[in-house]
Amino acid sequence: MATGGKACDMTIILHGRPPAVFDPPAEAIQTSPLIPGSAPLEDLPPGSVSAAMVYAPPGVLERRHTLALALRALKPGGRLDVMAPKDRGGSRLKKELAAFGVAVEETAKAHHRRCIAMVTDALTGLEAAIAAGDLQWVDPVGAWSQPGVFAWDRIDPGTALLAHHLPSLKGAGADLGCGYGALATVVLRSEAVTGLRLVDLDRRAVAAARRNVEDPRARFDWADARTLPAEGDLDFVVMNPPFHEGGSEDRRLGQAFVRQAAGMLRTGGVLWLVANRHLPYEAELSAAFKRFSPVADTGGYKVIEAVK
Repeated sequence: MATGGKACDMTIILHGRPPAVFDPPAEAIQTSPLIPGSAPLEDLPPGSVSAAMVYAPPGVLERRHTLALALRALKPGGRLDVMAPKDRGGSRLKKELAAFGVAVEETAKAHHRRCIAMVTDALTGLEAAIAAGDLQWVDPVGAWSQPGVFAWDRIDPGTALLAHHLPSLKGAGADLGCGYGALATVVLRSEAVTGLRLVDLDRRAVAAARRNVEDPRARFDWADARTLPAEGDLDFVVMNPPFHEGGSEDRRLGQAFVRQAAGMLRTGGVLWLVANRHLPYEAELSAAFKRFSPVADTGGYKVIEAVK
């Protein structure tokens, strides 16, 4: 599947990874912000695309934002093919698309709802939906964020607990799964920190973090943290690792983050980790680190310090 190219060359786009049963186009240009290297959907010129397939996200603001961007990019007469699990937004697709002024044909397949819409010149409400789901200042968190980013409009309690217990770190480190940069802001309060690498799989999170973390010691990577080179030269790693993928819990994600952190740290380097209490990371910590110890256990979360 192609993931790059010039916008003017785009004729068919694919957003996300639909199940194979929907026969996603093999040569389409990928536009999902969760796939590093993809082309930003928001950058496509209006009327530049002939067909689009969208695996719609579950969040209402994020989903309507994505649908509006796809409709804006399509030429008049262009075809939008969109699907979602019926219990994660699929049941709302037809109504949401109709609100944009398109006629919709809906079918059900493989526990999904699928909608086909043809673009006309009578689209309505696109700009409002795009603005509501775009990068924006969020007063409750005092930061730039965007619907679809983890805990985009609230202070995540796990991250807050880790931030409360973090000591003043020093040297070079990384924030794996940095989100919009809440934890990085705390880390960089220490003048002894010489550099901090902020990594996230979500392009929107990295864009928000760039706005929120205006510190010359910070650098930003749109990447899957699990695939980074493990050079064993960092002094510290901080993280609140993900444990959901595709809407379902997957404990292997956090376990992979623990192993990745160990590979990135020098001997004697330290990992500071927060996780939901029920998540079983202790076996990986025991195998990959010289020692680890619980620092806090409250509100359903645990904070752990591990030394390599």
